[in-house]
Amino acid sequence: MSSVTSPLASPALPRRQTALVVAGPGQLALHHDAPLPHLAPDMALVRTVAVAINPVDAKMLDYSPAVGAIHGYDFAGVVVGLGSEAPGHLSIGDRVAGAVHGNNSLEPCVGAFAQYVGATAELLLKIPDGMAFEEASTLGIGLATAGLVLFRELEIPVRIEDLIVRAADAKISPNAAPSGAWVLVSGGSTATGTRAIQMLKLAGLRPIATCSPSNFALVLEFGAEKAFDYRSPECAKEIRAYTRNGLAYAIDCVSESDSAQLCYGAIGRAGGRYCGVEPVRQAVAATRPTIRASWLMVLTMFGGRVALDGEYARDASAADRALSAKIFAVTQKLLDNGRIKSHPVRVLAGKWAGVIQGIDIIRTGPVSGQKLVVRVDGDA
Repeated sequence: MSSVTSPLASPALPRRQTALVVAGPGQLALHHDAPLPHLAPDMALVRTVAVAINPVDAKMLDYSPAVGAIHGYDFAGVVVGLGSEAPGHLSIGDRVAGAVHGNNSLEPCVGAFAQYVGATAELLLKIPDGMAFEEASTLGIGLATAGLVLFRELEIPVRIEDLIVRAADAKISPNAAPSGAWVLVSGGSTATGTRAIQMLKLAGLRPIATCSPSNFALVLEFGAEKAFDYRSPECAKEIRAYTRNGLAYAIDCVSESDSAQLCYGAIGRAGGRYCGVEPVRQAVAATRPTIRASWLMVLTMFGGRVALDGEYARDASAADRALSAKIFAVTQKLLDNGRIKSHPVRVLAGKWAGVIQGIDIIRTGPVSGQKLVVRVDGDA
């Protein structure tokens, strides 16, 4: 994105900022003189209040570090600048949440782990009054991942716009008996999993989830029709029995070998569609040729080229940007109507040191049923 001066910006912005910058594989350095991102016409400048930690924060830092780039993806904060082409519903001072492509060699000044974030304006959500910054910071990447998987990769039998229609229809109770297709959400207690469950429930489909028994109540609260213990050796068999061998869609929010095998085993005899967030191993894919497998590189949501190595690289995709904008626009209406709630959070102290601690925690394994978040600005 070309750099231009925004016609709408707070007058007292600093020239430099504090940010966590990639220093090497697995290493972040705290810089107090990092440049602010310049505003392109389609961008908003956001003063960061809270950030969320994702597994991708550790994976990208460890295996694809863009040395010199600001790191981080999910954030929430306050709009302090707007590009000339920013959507008209945004204003200076709005409380917003979203995601950016951090650790990006092509735009090294754009990352969530900084005092100021240069965000794609149409991919921002205005935070409802009753939602805290910490809660809102969990929305961005999980929302985009769930939406792109469901509506692009799996091609579930509803349109994204149907969520608004059903949510606005007073004749349809939120607790109405489901009648649509079953969709398995593997890793239903992850932040992406709860986003997917909510979308599927709102769409009138029948989300079922795998997770640990300690998180059964969580996924049921978010709208899962049934929860299954992924550790059970009979899990896939139990899902086939529950769905009468008719499951045709699976989103794998864990995307490890065991979770992929479970999904493949749960899908009905006629086959179906599977999508994960990592490439599916060929040994797994070969077991069920009637299952169409794919995996999502969520960073295409911003529309630009993803400059990573091998199968993780992607060309620019205007179509993914357009679909992501639609997903965020629909979610905004659902948020405004109180139909979307945030994932449970575990707040870490320490501001920037807390962010580094959070990445270290998530590097050792998934955080069950919670999203790690850090408040980095105590003044908002």
